[in-house]
Amino acid sequence: MTESEAEKQILGCITEMISQERELRDRLAQHTIDPTTEHAHLTRLETELDQCWDLLRQRRARVAAGQDPEEAHVRPAAQVERYLS
Repeated sequence: MTESEAEKQILGCITEMISQERELRDRLAQHTIDPTTEHAHLTRLETELDQCWDLLRQRRARVAAGQDPEEAHVRPAAQVERYLS
């Protein structure tokens, strides 16, 4: 299965957010950011990452089912965060 441009864009966003997570953790270790600020940023990033992964899974499931992946949509954070691992 080849990746669509939309999937490549989603994966690009995921990669960027993972880099931001690492940077925040490094800044905390170097004491250039306080734990409260780091935690707030990480919480936001983790939620956005969950939403991106969910969107990617939705798109791939729609393709596998012979449906239009463009009909997939970003689900609300409250919904995505309630999923069980």
